[in-house]
Amino acid sequence: MTAARNIARRELRNGFRDGLRGFRVFLACLTLGIAAIAAVGSVREAITEGLAREGATLLGGDASVEFTYRFADDAERAALASLGDVSEIVEFRSMVTVGEDRALTQIKAVDDVYPIYGDLILDPPGPLAATLQGDPPGAAMDPVLADRLGLQVGDMFTLGEKTFRLAARIESEPDNAGGGFDFGPRTLLFTDDLDGTGLIQPGTLYETEYRLRLPEGTDLDAAEARLDQALPDSGYRWRDSRNGAPGIAEFVERLSAFLVLVGLAGLAVGGIGVASAVRAHMVEKTATIATLKTVGAEARTLFTAFALQIGAITALAVVLGVALGAVLPLAFSPIIEDRLPVPAAISVYPLALVEAALYGTLAAALFTLWPLAKAQDIRAAALFREAGGMPAGLPRRGYLIATGVILVTLVAAAAVLSGIPTLTLYTAGGLLAAFLALLATAWATRKAARRLARMDAFKGHTALRTALGSVGGPSGEAAAVVLSLGLGLTVLAAVGQIDANLRAAIQRDLPEVAPAYFMVDIQPDQIDAIRALENDPQVEAVEAAPMLRGIITRINGQDAVEVGGDHWTLRGDRGVTYAEELDEDTKITAGEWWAADYDGPNQISFAAEEAAELGLKLGDTLTVNILGRDIEGEVTSFREVDFSTAGIGFVLAMNPSALEGAPHTWIATIYAEPEAEARILRDIAGDFPNITAIRVRDAIDQVSEILAGVAAAITYGASATLVTGAVVLIGAAAAGTKARTYEASILKTVGASRATILGSFALRWAILGLTSGLVAVFAGAAAGWGVSVFIMDTSFRFAPGSALAIIVGGVALTLVAGIAFAWGPLAARPAQILRARD
Repeated sequence: MTAARNIARRELRNGFRDGLRGFRVFLACLTLGIAAIAAVGSVREAITEGLAREGATLLGGDASVEFTYRFADDAERAALASLGDVSEIVEFRSMVTVGEDRALTQIKAVDDVYPIYGDLILDPPGPLAATLQGDPPGAAMDPVLADRLGLQVGDMFTLGEKTFRLAARIESEPDNAGGGFDFGPRTLLFTDDLDGTGLIQPGTLYETEYRLRLPEGTDLDAAEARLDQALPDSGYRWRDSRNGAPGIAEFVERLSAFLVLVGLAGLAVGGIGVASAVRAHMVEKTATIATLKTVGAEARTLFTAFALQIGAITALAVVLGVALGAVLPLAFSPIIEDRLPVPAAISVYPLALVEAALYGTLAAALFTLWPLAKAQDIRAAALFREAGGMPAGLPRRGYLIATGVILVTLVAAAAVLSGIPTLTLYTAGGLLAAFLALLATAWATRKAARRLARMDAFKGHTALRTALGSVGGPSGEAAAVVLSLGLGLTVLAAVGQIDANLRAAIQRDLPEVAPAYFMVDIQPDQIDAIRALENDPQVEAVEAAPMLRGIITRINGQDAVEVGGDHWTLRGDRGVTYAEELDEDTKITAGEWWAADYDGPNQISFAAEEAAELGLKLGDTLTVNILGRDIEGEVTSFREVDFSTAGIGFVLAMNPSALEGAPHTWIATIYAEPEAEARILRDIAGDFPNITAIRVRDAIDQVSEILAGVAAAITYGASATLVTGAVVLIGAAAAGTKARTYEASILKTVGASRATILGSFALRWAILGLTSGLVAVFAGAAAGWGVSVFIMDTSFRFAPGSALAIIVGGVALTLVAGIAFAWGPLAARPAQILRARD
């Protein structure tokens, strides 16, 4: 160890004196990868901390109890009041009318206790009670909705059958991040002022939420248990401040985890640069290693010496990467906090930085062990020969085993720390497959180029022939370029294919079959008038169905969540319908539909795909809580339900007698020509102000906007991977400058012009860029197919536009990098170069 330390110290001293000339790419690649992972991890921790700190404010209380389409009765209110202060919130969708203009809004009706936590900021400012009081009653409105309708403070508008006054514009709601996806901007008013609007009727789709301010120090689990004991059959949903915005928290967690995996892909790309830099350094130190062996240095001493040297450089890269990853979120905190829908406590989070440092250290060890192990096999005879390059063959068995252990440790750490082990393993497998494919492609490219260079057909084409000869040569440049650029482009190609398919699913597939309007809150005595719209020549079809909302609480008598897990059908309430006859377009996949006059025990028909995911089989029993009443039925059939058409689709249907007497409304979808949409909305809103019309294209546009933001975030992460690949590419181009200078000198000596030499350089880089791009397109398409089909559950179609951009980008990047390092070799004088080489 003493000898190894001395050698390492002298090598480091000389290296730092030269500005780490041989390790700049090593430092850049490792630093970039660690910084990206550290920055994403820090932002993830900041969001988690912000949600925990502001959980009560986001939720609107220490706890929230929600009832579906009904108000709490006296006994339930008393049970809630026994826990603490209570604020009642009512939310539903409706239409705002101003003259001939109509717009969808999300109504929030509150009491005088609201808000329990946080501040409601209005324009003009003032207390909510004082602002909304008056005749006609006042309401506060989202500025987007007010501007869309041309409303100023003091103007009148109509909700249902009642006139309201715009008393203020909503500048900020303290609890607006926990509700999830809303179809319309907010209108805020008092619950008492809903009287006379006609909007709350039997079967109307609305939710009541009772927010609790609990005494300080209250045990939330104990409070939930007390309420469950007092109200065992009320069918309520409990949430508390420990998870104030569950949908957003889960979304951000999954997105950040995916970005960490993209960062790991970037680290893999950087690892190629690390391996190339170490290999180049060891080749440069061939004479030093041979000299040390000549004077008696053992192989393990040399391995330890250079491992210590590279370990010190790795430590420097880890420090720089962690520091950069900690500083970036702090520097961009105003932008990050402005873009996020939830509060983020931007700070320095040690665990996120340690995680990034762990990934970086393991990646450095993984990619440096192989060239270090090979370097110790350099023989002393190399000192007396013109022997370039590393020894042929594989490292010793112990180093191969150690490499495998490090790889498994890195993948296992990523699987555990990312929180999505399945996706991590798929990512690791995909990266390994892409790595092997690119390595095989580089080998095949070299073989093909070598053979083509010898063909008579290329005689007389000096630039092309020398380019092919260089690509097929033993320099190793082809492998480094194809691997680094190919992996970076593969990640970007996969993201491009996923993005293109998501946009296609929203913007191309749905509009071909989607209805113009989705209408809810249709009372039973109004459905005939809605169906009569089919007589309109500009209306293609009207589909209607009765609808109730219910929560699946038990499967075969057991808690539904315990049986079915975190399936989407068990999260919150689901639409429930009844029908005597089976729709002609619906296919039964198992079991039988009930008879038209069936009046026996309750029967249920369940969506086939969702039933399979839940593990349901014919004969199972389900308990559905509808309006506080438990209704149990036997699953007697499964049927196909296509939710992708934006039409009417129910997971659960029952025989009519099972829901007899339950108050309900109808829903309808109207398929109409675009030019008729405004007229249809105007007529329905005029005749039936209680009916809410949701324009499907607006909903699609909102989803598209959200997906665009997700795609942008992922693309930024993938771009970081490409930047790392570009650094490796530049390093490979710079490392070959000496060889190209000698080559240019030889070509000049035999009469080649500068244009011919430059053409040769450009062609060889274009060939490597084209090869990298082509492989990246196929690998990226395979990855995009896997993510689209198995993770996002959408169909996949190859996007040629994205593929073409990848190929062109690959060629352009290699050309720029190659030509940038071509001017030095072109300017060199042959006599000086050849004399020095002699």
